[in-house]
Amino acid sequence: MDHCISVFDMLKIGVGPSSSHTLGPWRAALAFIAQLQAENKLTQTNRIYIELYGSLSLTGKGHATDYAVMLGLSGQDPEYIPVQDIDRIVKQIQTSEQLSLNHEFLISFSPNTDIIFHKNFLPFHANGIRFTALFADGHKHEATFYSVGGGFILQEDHANAANKLELSCAFPYLVQSANELLVYTQTEQKTIAQIVYANEIAMRPETEVNSELMRIWETMLECMYIGCHSEGILPGGLNVRRRAFDMHQNLIGLANYSNPQEWLECIRKTEVKFRQILKWVSCFALAVNEVNAALGRVVTAPTNGSAGVIPAVLMYYLVIENHEAGEKEIKQFLLVAGEIGSLFKKGATISAAMGGCQAEIGVSSAMAAAALCEVMGGTPDQVLMAAEIAMEHHLGLTCDPIGGLVQIPCIERNTMGAIKAINAAELALETDAKNAKVPLDKVIDTMWQTAKDMNSKYKETSEGGLAVAVNMADC
Repeated sequence: MDHCISVFDMLKIGVGPSSSHTLGPWRAALAFIAQLQAENKLTQTNRIYIELYGSLSLTGKGHATDYAVMLGLSGQDPEYIPVQDIDRIVKQIQTSEQLSLNHEFLISFSPNTDIIFHKNFLPFHANGIRFTALFADGHKHEATFYSVGGGFILQEDHANAANKLELSCAFPYLVQSANELLVYTQTEQKTIAQIVYANEIAMRPETEVNSELMRIWETMLECMYIGCHSEGILPGGLNVRRRAFDMHQNLIGLANYSNPQEWLECIRKTEVKFRQILKWVSCFALAVNEVNAALGRVVTAPTNGSAGVIPAVLMYYLVIENHEAGEKEIKQFLLVAGEIGSLFKKGATISAAMGGCQAEIGVSSAMAAAALCEVMGGTPDQVLMAAEIAMEHHLGLTCDPIGGLVQIPCIERNTMGAIKAINAAELALETDAKNAKVPLDKVIDTMWQTAKDMNSKYKETSEGGLAVAVNMADC
């Protein structure tokens, strides 16, 4: 299965603020409901208890994990739920102490007692979640899931610890490492995007691949648009003021547009000076992650906490580097980004609870750097070099969110990841690949070793770093 990670696995549409702590538990709740349906036990359910372990417990409140499981058990789809309905649904559950299980019937449910936060860690992964359904006949059904980063979930096999669902794979090019990917480009005389595209259309209709890639981009564009046009204070108690709104106003001045596409064209026509380029890229990244922090809709890329890097760099390419670029280049960019992300998932991790923020911002920066390098004419060797450079300079980055919220330092880190991605792509384009000293596979191995050596308090627990150096009450 590891060979067959699709671009659409790495770039998923969902709701913020966290892919591992919000989207993953949400999907786990939906999977649990599906199990009850398959066993014809859904309508016999009297009560459901949810137990959160490890990082899911330690930062669950700040990441809205409790909201996610309630919404999942209610049968809401994170990809399509109107985000303005989230607070209403959750408040209704909290006040009525009833939950509409899968939209079908009401059960008694008290979030204060039925969602249990355990600080201890389960053995397989730092993000553990266990569901228990009690039935009218006195029996029960239990299932334990692990949210392993990027919205991916695994269910624990009660006999053998971890059960990975085996799926048939029709990929003509099975890729486990960067070197294998490079060999394919050489033997087939194709770009990385062409190799990835061939894999995708072997699994689903070509029209679907194209339309879904553009839907991902349109969601990214809309997210940036919303973030640049929303002001106020982010929820959660840190009193973080949105900055993208003011930055955007200062950059764009007086302009007329009425939708995200017109906005994109408007920026393309704006004369941009060097210093403003940095501001625009930072503005785009801030916009996405402010939307994410407010439980808005984003594209997990490869996580929600790092969702701003790839759209910011792609937007940079469209509004600064190539005004003539369109669907072809957008799809090319996303295909390469997704493939690079899958290499890190296969060889290391994209979970901050396992690897610190190097697994989120570092991976997203590598994805964006590689994608930018290819659309700017880089060879496959240079594309992989760009990814390597970007990750090399994120190695060891810790995850220490203040208050368990995806705000400080997470939002600003997306701006830094985006800028580093652009720099990495430029360095790779100016380098003869024969002179590269560090292969991408080596930096992926190093990242995973660094993750294993990192103290657990720096892995999305809010028990180290800035999370303890800064008193939330003083914010």
